[in-house]
Amino acid sequence: MPVQRRSILGLDLLQLEEFLIGLKQPKYRARQIFSWIYQKQVRDFSLMTDLSGELRKILQENFTCFDLLAEKESKSEDGTEKFLLKLYDANFVEAVSIPAVERTTGCISSQVGCKFACKFCASGALGFKRDLSVGEMLSEALFLKSHCAKRELTHIVFMGTGEPLDNYDNVLKAVRMINAPYGMNIGARRITISTCGIPPAIRKLAQEGLQIELSISLHAADDKKRSSLMPINKKYPLADLFSACKEYIEKTNRQITFEYILIKGLNSDLQSALNLSKILNTLKLAKVNLIPANPVDPALARKGWMEPPNKLEILMFKDKLIKSGVNVTLRRPRGADIEAACGQLRLRHAQKEE
Repeated sequence: MPVQRRSILGLDLLQLEEFLIGLKQPKYRARQIFSWIYQKQVRDFSLMTDLSGELRKILQENFTCFDLLAEKESKSEDGTEKFLLKLYDANFVEAVSIPAVERTTGCISSQVGCKFACKFCASGALGFKRDLSVGEMLSEALFLKSHCAKRELTHIVFMGTGEPLDNYDNVLKAVRMINAPYGMNIGARRITISTCGIPPAIRKLAQEGLQIELSISLHAADDKKRSSLMPINKKYPLADLFSACKEYIEKTNRQITFEYILIKGLNSDLQSALNLSKILNTLKLAKVNLIPANPVDPALARKGWMEPPNKLEILMFKDKLIKSGVNVTLRRPRGADIEAACGQLRLRHAQKEE
């Protein structure tokens, strides 16, 4: 019977060293192999020329590498590129490359679909399928790196399809390989985990000793409104979430970024800004990232069309926060012309297949 091959990207350094020692190979070969994969972006074991022919054959027989294919690519006028990636089991995820003046950010998915059904997000429209493996997430990151030939991939955000903290163990293993000098060698402070807000996982993350960035989807400063947008709030209301955030900040001394989508007629008035400033000012290290709503095509939207407020309303909201002592940024929309918001491209593709 042929050996069932597995993704070599699912192994950390110690696991690969142990595999090689079992073959009576020196363990330093592990770093050579990872250098070929993560730094030189070589996908074919036979091309790893500083390895013996015998070892290259063994690797080829036991492992695969880069287990995904680009099904569809879209490029925005602003340079944002979005990829619909096909996995080994014919499921799809999305990854996005976002260029800026001094950085290029890769946005990757952590699950096929999503359980959490946030009203403003298309990721869960087709339901939850499964977690992504460590190897699949690293394949996404390396895929994006290979498409930044003229620009260095400097940042990674787990902000694509799925909830990263619901796939905690695999995401943390992927984070460590992205950060490792023998992996992608991207600094911890350039890696962001974006979550809908799961207090037990946030507390656990605080114990990991990682200097990564944590971003939390907030979108409302009262439980009734937030629960209408994010069902997770019914299980973990704001008091529970902010208790975990305080513990996280105390343990890590790291700032938390709160994402706040501005939705016309719902959460973009001055009273909402005042409520938001009050809750954020209970934390010693916090900032808010304001994001004008990115409307989903009505043909695709599950729960209705959400419009952004007008420019004046957005600026007044931001000004109210600043005057209340809140650290605030206003995100410039990126990739709207290519459905770059989470889940849109995957949902569009699935509907065309029906």
